[in-house]
Amino acid sequence: MGNAIEKTTGKYTKEDIKRIVKEKNVKFIRLQFTDILGTIKNVEIPLSQLDKALDNKMMFDGSSIEGFVRIEESDMYLRPDLDTFMIFPWTAEKGKVARLICDIARPDGTPFEGDPRSNLKRMLTEMEALGFTSFNLGPEPEFFLFKLDEKGEPTLELNDDGGYFDLAPTDLGENCRRDIVLELEEMGFEIEASHHEVAPGQHEIDFKYANAVEACDNIQTFKLVVKTIARKHGLHATFMPKPLFGVNGSGMHFNLSLFKGDKNSFWDEGADLQLSKTARSFMAGVLKHVQGFTAVTNPTVNSYKRLVPGYEAPCYVAWSAQNRSPLIRIPASRGLSTRIELRSVDPSANPYLAMAVILAAGLDGVKSELEPPAPVDRNIYVMNSVERRQHGIENLPASLEAALTALAEDGVIKAALGEHIYENFKEAKEVEYDMFRTTVHPWEREQYLKMY
Repeated sequence: MGNAIEKTTGKYTKEDIKRIVKEKNVKFIRLQFTDILGTIKNVEIPLSQLDKALDNKMMFDGSSIEGFVRIEESDMYLRPDLDTFMIFPWTAEKGKVARLICDIARPDGTPFEGDPRSNLKRMLTEMEALGFTSFNLGPEPEFFLFKLDEKGEPTLELNDDGGYFDLAPTDLGENCRRDIVLELEEMGFEIEASHHEVAPGQHEIDFKYANAVEACDNIQTFKLVVKTIARKHGLHATFMPKPLFGVNGSGMHFNLSLFKGDKNSFWDEGADLQLSKTARSFMAGVLKHVQGFTAVTNPTVNSYKRLVPGYEAPCYVAWSAQNRSPLIRIPASRGLSTRIELRSVDPSANPYLAMAVILAAGLDGVKSELEPPAPVDRNIYVMNSVERRQHGIENLPASLEAALTALAEDGVIKAALGEHIYENFKEAKEVEYDMFRTTVHPWEREQYLKMY
C-alpha cells in the first residue's frame, strides 16, 4: 500500500503540489469532475501538463459530457481545487497517479451553470447571505458486493450470507471491507464505523462529517475506492439502490446540520428536544419540498424499488426522534452533534445536486419560519392508510415518473438546480423512464406468456 498520502488539514499551494509530485514519483494527474448524472469523469494528463492545469488553463470538450453543452459552445476550462490533491495509494510505485477535483468554467472564467459542484457553491452563497457559515453532511453510504465471473463481469452471486453487524466467518466481505477502510484512512478519511448491513452481501462504511462541498467530494472518492479495492478481491461493488428483490436496498442517509462559525445552529439547550427554531424550520422546509426533490435524491428507475414498505427504507413523509421508520430521524446526540438524518437519499444520487436541493428546501423553511407537523413516534409501517391519513402522513413518489412530475411543480427545487441542470436532468431522466416503460421485462413473460 505504501505511505503516499500527504493530505493534512492545511491548504495546498501550487508549489506544495509540484514538490510532492516530484518526491512521490507521480507520473500522471487525473483532473476529475462530475457530470449531471453523478458519474465521475476525468481528463488524465502527464506531468508535463501540470503547470498548465494548476494555472487553470486546461481546456476540454464539454459537448462530449452528458448534459453539459451543445457542440457550438463546447470549450470548457478545468479549474482544479488545490485542496483536493491526493495520490491514489493503490497505483504503481514506478508511476503513481494523483488527482485533483475540478470546477468547470466557461472561457470567460465564469462558473459553468451545468457543473453540479459549482451549482452547489452557488447555493452555499445563498446560505451565507442568511448568516450561516457552513452546511455540514455526514453520509452513510451502503453498497453490495457480488462475485465476478471468469471474464471479470459481475454476477448476482453474493460473497457472504451475513446480516446486520455479523462477524466472520459468516461475513466473507470483511477482508475486502477492511482493505477499503485502510485505503480510505491512508487517503485522509476519518472512518467512524464499518459493518455488515441487514442484507447478505450488503455493507456500510460511515465517515466523519465535513462541509457540503468537501463531503460530496468525499462521497465521489469513496465510490471510486470501494469499486477499485473490491475488484482486487475479485468482487464487484455496486451502489445500485435495489439490486435484489426481497432484501433491503442500499441507502445513503444524510446527517445534516447548519453552523454559524463554531456554533451548531440546530442546537438550543432550552428548546423542546433541544432542537432550535432554525432546526425545526429547516426540517419543515425539507418535509414541504421532499416530493419535489425526490427525483434528485432518488434519481433512477431502480430507486423506487427500494422506497417500499417492509425493508426499512422510508416511503412516508414524517419525522421522529423516537423511531426509524419516518423520512427524517433526529439522532440522540446533542450539542455540536445535533443533526437531522434524512433517510430517503440513495447512493445513486449525484451528491452535489442532492445537497443543493436539500439545502434549498431547508432554507426555504428557515426564511418562511415554517413549523414542522407533530412528530410520528409510532411505527408507520404497521399503520393502515386511514391511520396515516389521520396523522397527515403523505407517501413519497412511487416511481421516477411521479417524482419528475413533482419536481416540475416545485419552483424552489428547480431554482436550486438552475435552468440548465434542471432541463438536462429532466430530459435524461424522461428518456430513462421511457426506456424502462417500453421494455418487456422477464417478470412479464413469466406472468403472461403461458396465461394468454
